Amino acid sequence: MNYFLTGGTGFIGRFLVEKLLARGGTVYLLVREQSLEKLDQLRERWGADESQVKPVIGDLTSANLGIDAETLASLNGNIDHFFHLAAVYDMGADEEAQQKTNIEGTRAAVNAAEAMAAKHFHHVSSIAAAGLFKGIFREDMFEEAEKLDHPYLLTKHESEKVVREECKVPFRIYRPGMVIGHSETGEMDKVDGPYYFFKMIQKIRHALPQWVPTIGIEGGRLNIVPVDFVVNAMDHIAHLDGEDGNCFHLVDTDPYKVGEILNIFSEAGHAPKMAMRIDSRMFGFIPPFIRQSLKNLPPVKRLTSAVLDDMGIPPSVMSFINYPTRFDARETERALKGSGIEVPRLPDYSPVIWDYWERNLDPDLFKDRTLRGTVEGRVCVVTGATSGIGLATAEKLAEAGATLVIGARTKETLDEVAAKLEEKGGNIHAYQCDFSDMDDCDRFVKTVLDNHGHVDVLVNNAGRSIRRSLDLSFDRFHDFERTMQLNYFGSVRLIMGFAPTMLEQRRGHVVNISSIGVLTNAPRFSSYVASKSALDAFSRCAAAEWSDRNVTFTTINMPLVKTPMIAPTKIYDSVPTLTPDEAAQMVADAIVYRPKRIATRLGVFAQVLHALAPKMGEIVMNTGYRMFPDSPAAAGSKSSEKPKVSTEQVAFAAIMRGIYW
Repeated sequence: MNYFLTGGTGFIGRFLVEKLLARGGTVYLLVREQSLEKLDQLRERWGADESQVKPVIGDLTSANLGIDAETLASLNGNIDHFFHLAAVYDMGADEEAQQKTNIEGTRAAVNAAEAMAAKHFHHVSSIAAAGLFKGIFREDMFEEAEKLDHPYLLTKHESEKVVREECKVPFRIYRPGMVIGHSETGEMDKVDGPYYFFKMIQKIRHALPQWVPTIGIEGGRLNIVPVDFVVNAMDHIAHLDGEDGNCFHLVDTDPYKVGEILNIFSEAGHAPKMAMRIDSRMFGFIPPFIRQSLKNLPPVKRLTSAVLDDMGIPPSVMSFINYPTRFDARETERALKGSGIEVPRLPDYSPVIWDYWERNLDPDLFKDRTLRGTVEGRVCVVTGATSGIGLATAEKLAEAGATLVIGARTKETLDEVAAKLEEKGGNIHAYQCDFSDMDDCDRFVKTVLDNHGHVDVLVNNAGRSIRRSLDLSFDRFHDFERTMQLNYFGSVRLIMGFAPTMLEQRRGHVVNISSIGVLTNAPRFSSYVASKSALDAFSRCAAAEWSDRNVTFTTINMPLVKTPMIAPTKIYDSVPTLTPDEAAQMVADAIVYRPKRIATRLGVFAQVLHALAPKMGEIVMNTGYRMFPDSPAAAGSKSSEKPKVSTEQVAFAAIMRGIYW
């Protein structure tokens, strides 16, 4: 037998060609000239040569598919089955493209099939041809379709109408459900249908352990089928006698609800499942004009748009959450009886669907999420860059190819660090600055802008920490003043200095090295925590003002890090701490991903505890306060004797890893 296919190199087409070749037929494929190389690759996949798969140069949107008269004449009377698969299968595509491809392309295919005198015409439509029909849509129904406002629904309906009214070749129509990947391999060629929600599931998995129950949505039933079922059914039905003029629903007759589908894929992706699902239809009692008015409020529209954009979900997809149509498939079941072809259950093959998506289709795979890809050639400023977290961060940025500006108080140490980084190939610019001096901050900002024009990333790392009980601080008000001067005023001065050019460019990112103490309300660190809390609050306010201008802030609530800053407190030698390199990796992640906050789970838990059960949080922190004494230096002693650490202290510190005591 001889076969002609439009869309034969597409997703469904490539599987169908494989089935047709297994029957020993010759397959003619409509291709554009620029797609011949792709066809060569597919021939290799199919294990076919040029005598088995033959290209026909043309174009779907041209008369008679753009096939020249000589080729049409050679095909006349030689095509047993003409399969029309080419179409726009994308609910997010623009209306003009869908009109041109789906409707006019189908008309061109019908005319070409007549010109070839093909014996059978097979039109691959879609359940979308039913529109948003409320109730059960049978295979013999067509004109009954409802709510065809969406261009995808409308064009799929109209293209099927072209076949029904204009095709003179005996035809068969197939309406597949939402086609997803192969049930055995997971293979898929694009993100569509339920795949749009995979990124949301993945983000939830990264945020919460799998055992945590979540609240989700419920909606209508989505008819999902794997590509291998669609192709197997189509191949079988196409070769049956006496089926011309019939329509076949290639669907799951027992489809799952939206919430069930999300839970099935959540389990496949090892993400938390929605223990409680709120049916969005419960809000149907609200008058439509009120619902529409709320949707059109500027804050609601921006928030909705931001969330959907972050998840990669086209807004048009949300209109199908309450999908109202069920599909009868009695004709299909009759035709497939005894063939062994049936729809597999989604939970049985969802793991391979998820695995293929995460390995091959996850949009983040195609983004450069490396530090080099983010900062190479960009101007990055790191304060306090001569030791600890600042030095480790500077080393990472230098290695990543940033134009690195480093600042610190001591010129000799600054020059030494700059020289070492330059030896490793870094593009380093070192400027001395005391960031607790506002005039010095202004001079630093002017120098950087004069020499580099702008700043892309500012890492406010320079800081001072004081560990001293309030009982020992009544006569040391200067501790609070000097801590606030550097940790808060110095950082704000730099932000205010660099922000105008960031806003002008509509690009900039500020990373503030804050403290886990802000989340835990760490005792003995009242001056330090207060200064960091002030910077956190300032940044939240600034972020709210500049959210629509692409100038962003990340606060890192850094746990305890082994740096010179904590060296005077000898008890920290015996408790778990991060290394400066581990801390610098948190800074790198902040620069690459730009989250609002980076914190340990323990830090977030402490914040939640203080919000929900403040007295309990207070008791826990007071217990730690009583367990760990002040350092000799804080108490005014010059003793250098290393304090003894009890097993209880070590155990408590291990449980509360990273928290300051």
